[in-house]
Amino acid sequence: MPSLHKTSPQRDRSQNPATVCPTRRDEVAAAGSELIGGPFGRRALLGSGQFTPVRVIALVVIGMFALGMVQKIPCYDWAWFRGTTSQYTHACYSDIPHLFVGRGFAEGLVPYFDRLRGDIEFLEYPVLTGLFMQVAAWLTPGGSDLVHREQMYWMVNAGMLMVCAVIMAVCLARTHRRRPWDALLVALAPAFALTATINWDLLAVALTSAAVLMWSRGRPLAFGALLGLAIAAKFYPFLILGPLFLLCWRAGRWREFGAALIGAAGVWLAVNLPVMLLAPEGWKQFYAFNEERNVDFGSVWLLISQRTGEQISPGSANTYTMVLMAIVAAALAVLALTAPRRPRFVQLAFLIVAAFVLTNKVYSPQYVLWLIPLAALARPRWRDFLIWQACEVMYFLGIWMYLAFTTSGNKQGLPTDGYHFAIVLHLVGTLYLCAVVVRDILAPERDVVRQDGSDDPSGGVLDGAEDVFVRGRAAHPARHAAPSVEGPRVEWGVPADGTPRDPRAG
Repeated sequence: MPSLHKTSPQRDRSQNPATVCPTRRDEVAAAGSELIGGPFGRRALLGSGQFTPVRVIALVVIGMFALGMVQKIPCYDWAWFRGTTSQYTHACYSDIPHLFVGRGFAEGLVPYFDRLRGDIEFLEYPVLTGLFMQVAAWLTPGGSDLVHREQMYWMVNAGMLMVCAVIMAVCLARTHRRRPWDALLVALAPAFALTATINWDLLAVALTSAAVLMWSRGRPLAFGALLGLAIAAKFYPFLILGPLFLLCWRAGRWREFGAALIGAAGVWLAVNLPVMLLAPEGWKQFYAFNEERNVDFGSVWLLISQRTGEQISPGSANTYTMVLMAIVAAALAVLALTAPRRPRFVQLAFLIVAAFVLTNKVYSPQYVLWLIPLAALARPRWRDFLIWQACEVMYFLGIWMYLAFTTSGNKQGLPTDGYHFAIVLHLVGTLYLCAVVVRDILAPERDVVRQDGSDDPSGGVLDGAEDVFVRGRAAHPARHAAPSVEGPRVEWGVPADGTPRDPRAG
């Protein structure tokens, strides 16, 4: 058995309260700040007055969300209602107005209970998202003009999703206490503005961000309750429990993990049970739809299928995805238990969600919202984040131009080969960000969050906790980091026997 040791020394959280300013540590952030007056100076009053970091970030995310709404104006005015191709050539498509009619909200049908007349029998969304859609329908003004009602339904949903976006940004700004400005990565992400109102994913993203904040504050039951709500809105937050299990295993924090698991299961069941019992067929539609869904846009399986000419059945794609996810889960387990320092919670959370995005049989453009908050916490470096965002923006444009090509009679838009290149850009960009996060785990001295001596600011009870189960390199960790080109030498702590280490040694 490996000997016990501390991942990081326990610290008085009231000490070293200085806020980290990206413009002083990140060359890209410093260069970008020239647009608003340059980097913070030594005498700048950070967080003083009314413009605290959290408030500034909230205002920025509202501004970017509004810009995203402006980008949808051509569709809002006419393209959603006058032909299919125009909404693609303007890259302003949204599911929201179409599903207002297509899923019976315009007729007053009740989700999960009333059978639909179209190509699908019941609403194919999880219960909490269905409730969100229904509340927006109740708030939408009535009238005989269906086009106007579709416009108002999108506007009501956009207002509700803007609240979700603000909640997401505020939670992220508060998760890493000394690094609130990292949330600007999310607020200024171009893919966030472009995809925020395509679908209802921001509801689950906001709840997941709130759950991560609760975990960072050492409140596992509240974390579980919020994560249960997030899972009731979208499936992907469920994946975060896997990394949490591994980290709690390494730290021996079984009680906290148990509280989180009970909270998540209890709240998810409380939300789903009424519909599960009263409308079982409607409740199962989400799961049946995803199981039977064909290989679809954006996925690696579509790329393989179209390049080889071989049809991949839904069952085969499901099997391939599960096998690949099992391999990734095993790799993450090895990484979590053998890394020289225990990985940060959000690092593993980002990796598992990214793996699901990369291996799933569909990649809708708005799925990037799942990754943006986790990426900002896992790797808060503007260069890497913007490289990834550039790839995602290219995919966003590529999918719409490809749909314009396939739906227009004159074949204007992006042909198949061009769309395949856009898919490859999305895959490579996401893999690149995964690679630098894994590198940070294996070489923690390169992790910008840890370069000031922090352990895991989002880890809650894991932050500074002792390791009780480790393997490989983790059983014999280095007591300090090697010199890094990205920051100063970082002391990891003292040996397990409590004797101070000679800084000249090793």
